[in-house]
Amino acid sequence: TPKRSSRPRVSLEVEEEEEVEGRPWRGAGGPRMWHHLLLFLVLGATPGLGATPAPGALHERVKYLEVSENVRPGTRVGFIDIDSPPYLIAPVPGSPVETDLMIESATGEIRTRVPLDRETRPSYSLVALPRVRVVITVLDENDNAPTFAVEHVYIEFPENSPRDVKRPLPPAYDPDLGQYTTQRYEIVSGNHGDTFRLSQQRGRDGVLYLDLQIAGTLDREMRSRYHLVIEALDGGTPPLRSHLHVNVTVQDVNDNPPVFNQTRYDASVPENATVGTPVLAVNATDADAGDNGRIEYSINRRQSDREEMFRIDPETGMVYVNKALDFESKERHELVIVARDRGAQPLEASTFLSIRVTDVNDNQPDITVIFLSDDATPKISESAQLGEFVARISVSDPDSRTEYSNATVTLTGGEGHFGLTTRDNIIYLVVVERPLDREEQSVYELSVEATDAGTPPLCAERTFRLLVTDVNDNAPIFDRERYEAHLLEASEPGTSVIQVIASDLDEGVNSAVRYSLANATWFAIDETTGLITTVTHVDCEANPAPILLVYATDSGRPPLSSSATVRVTVHDLNDNEPIFEKPLYNASVPEDLPVGRCFLKVGGSHGEITHFSLPLRVAARNMRLGSYTAALPNLTIRSFNLSLHRGKKLFIWLS
Repeated sequence: TPKRSSRPRVSLEVEEEEEVEGRPWRGAGGPRMWHHLLLFLVLGATPGLGATPAPGALHERVKYLEVSENVRPGTRVGFIDIDSPPYLIAPVPGSPVETDLMIESATGEIRTRVPLDRETRPSYSLVALPRVRVVITVLDENDNAPTFAVEHVYIEFPENSPRDVKRPLPPAYDPDLGQYTTQRYEIVSGNHGDTFRLSQQRGRDGVLYLDLQIAGTLDREMRSRYHLVIEALDGGTPPLRSHLHVNVTVQDVNDNPPVFNQTRYDASVPENATVGTPVLAVNATDADAGDNGRIEYSINRRQSDREEMFRIDPETGMVYVNKALDFESKERHELVIVARDRGAQPLEASTFLSIRVTDVNDNQPDITVIFLSDDATPKISESAQLGEFVARISVSDPDSRTEYSNATVTLTGGEGHFGLTTRDNIIYLVVVERPLDREEQSVYELSVEATDAGTPPLCAERTFRLLVTDVNDNAPIFDRERYEAHLLEASEPGTSVIQVIASDLDEGVNSAVRYSLANATWFAIDETTGLITTVTHVDCEANPAPILLVYATDSGRPPLSSSATVRVTVHDLNDNEPIFEKPLYNASVPEDLPVGRCFLKVGGSHGEITHFSLPLRVAARNMRLGSYTAALPNLTIRSFNLSLHRGKKLFIWLS
């Protein structure tokens, strides 16, 4: 029989690294020092250890207990080990056992001191000497309702949105586990006509994500707003729930979307371009007016340029460098540019912008000129305003891997009437800088020269003739302001009187002149030739010198006109007899009346013009009378040199 040793021996099996609340506890000196401390406590606190214990008597046991969260303080969790009290409790450092739990060392009973919260602390650990480690797991209860991050959400759908179009909604988060977390969403009110439905999908992070999806047809004229109440429910019995208010605005539709002038743009930018360097200006137009025609530009970050290497001015469409570029890292950037109008229901269009990052440029530029007239020919109206665009010029390098080259573009010719403007040194616009007048000059010779930045620099030239088109800005001009014409009174209808001539400095229909008369009774004018003719007999006695007002009108829109006067002198025909006031005049005259003395005054009228004279003759037997003429309407007969006997009578005839 072997002799017993007088020194106690302890057999204690422990793990070198204990898991405490999801992490190994390591005190100063490492896990072995902790176990040495436990061994010391066991040896010092256990009476009667002078004898050798039975094999495995101090082997550590692990006791697992469970307790539901939110139980009342004082609720029994369990016993450490009902067979071996009392116990010396050694809480694991960092575990709030003393604040949350009550442990009766004499009986080993464990009770709650405060309500436990699994979401705050899911487990507790303690060591009950001499040989029990206790792990208490807090069981989840459905004590948290799903919670939305916000109470109200505002979203918009165009009224012409097709079915199944989605808008993401904020998900509801529930800190509980398993079935007690968010399980489903429902629309509980506001879904008139079942217009919407919910689409839900659980992500890898365990969150149940939510989309609002169109299930019917939107009609803003029937209903422009929806107020949806969406409920999130967990899997408890009964389930806990929360609500999200979704305000849906149905946007009106305008009927003209923006239209880009190109379906695809290409540009180049050197890799050493600084932040803020302009790259290219895209251009879109909208036929609508007001906000429906105002365009806002953006880059579709979902489909392109997620690194935000470029930015775009929302008003001008100019694309700028936003971050430092690196040719070796990436030499091509594909951007999706969106043009959206600002109508109540905005329409949008997309185009592609391909940007190449270049590091060399050693080829002669290639100049492309696009004329901005209606038929894309080199012409401009003489009424063009200052700043109006004439042509769009782009410069490319055939040997470059990008379409556009970094070139200097100049414009010569045009006698100062035209100039160049650019915002990015890539796209140039020929603009009107001085007023145009086709009547002064109808054609201009313009030359565009592009010089690249190579060493030595290479250049290219493009020459074109720019036609100035006519507008109706000149009225017809008569070759005289006043015309004189003569016409015999006996002229037959259709007699040519005079031809007036007017010319117009404009061209085409703007210079086609038509003639007309105002208030002309006896006359007519050929509207094409300007020949004035009689349409009836003229009467000198009614109007010996009629004055005609002639108009010359061009065929422009609106038409312009001018006027001239024509004075027609009608020459009289002796077709009226003179008429005396009295058929017989009696007068007495002394025979010695001096010659030239008036002895009788007769009166009469004549239908003819006054330059006709009336010859006077005297009928008297054995007498002679020299001829005498007088002009009507009043005829004064003065004494004559003649001899008469007293009582003789003198007869005078006017013819």
